[in-house]
This record gives sequence, structure tokens and C-alpha cells, in this order.
Amino acid sequence: MRSTLHWLTIVVVSTLCLPAFGQAMLVSDEEVRTSAGGMPPVKEGEEPELVPRSAPDLSSPRIEIMQPDIKSPVASPTRVQLVFHPVAPATIQPATFRALYGTFRIDITKRLLQYAKITAEGINVDEAALPSGSHRIFLEVQDSAGRTGSQLLSFTIQ
Repeated sequence: MRSTLHWLTIVVVSTLCLPAFGQAMLVSDEEVRTSAGGMPPVKEGEEPELVPRSAPDLSSPRIEIMQPDIKSPVASPTRVQLVFHPVAPATIQPATFRALYGTFRIDITKRLLQYAKITAEGINVDEAALPSGSHRIFLEVQDSAGRTGSQLLSFTIQ
């Protein structure tokens, strides 16, 4: 009973507490700890290594990461700007966008969309707050032809 009450308190407090100054807290410290177990460490000054599991489908939409600059550690809060590139004649379907966090791909889409402006052109979050450490966010969006484009956003917060 005591353990259940403890976890219930954590859930209620986490749900009700919003970041200061309109910052979007995209993931919690607990989600970082849970997901970090399967993540290879990224050394400071090195670019994260992405290993493709298959060749990309050139007819699928692309997601381009404009900000933050993930080549070096990022300060929190940070601006996040993504640009969607559909393959004509298809168009991007903003309602299909998903953001999945970490190794276990925790769905943080609803949290992100509370603070983000999403259009067929892309997404903009003025101040996204994340705990310090290494983070991986798997992004995906579909086009009007039903094709899915994806991108891995892997970076370190100072």
C-alpha cells in the first residue's frame, strides 16, 4: 500500500507540475534513467554515430533537423526546429507526427505538441527543456500516400 501511494504521488505531482516560463519539459528524469540503460554513451566533441538498419526509401518524406545543432552538447532549454520534406505529389499529414523517446521509445508526442506548433512544413518549439545527459528521440511522420519518413535525433544536454 505504501509503495502504491508513493508511485501515485509521483504520477500526480509529475502530471501537475509544468516547467517554468512555458518551457516544454519533453522527458522526465525517470524516463531518462529508464531509457539510458540501452543507450551507448556519446563522448563530448564527437558526433553521434548513426547505424542505418536499412536503406532509406527515397520516395518517403524526410525530416530535417534545423535546430538544435547536435554536433556539440546542447544547453537546456533549447529551440527545436524540424522541417518536413514531402515527395511530390504527396503532402505531409501533420496529425501522423510521432516523437518516441529513448531505447524503449516512450511516446512523448502529446507532451511535445502542448508546446509545439506543427504544420505540414514542420515543427517549432521555442524552449524545450530536457534533463542533462544523452538523449535519443525517434521522429516519424507520414505523407498523404501513406509513406512514413523517420529521423533519429540524438544529442547531449549539458
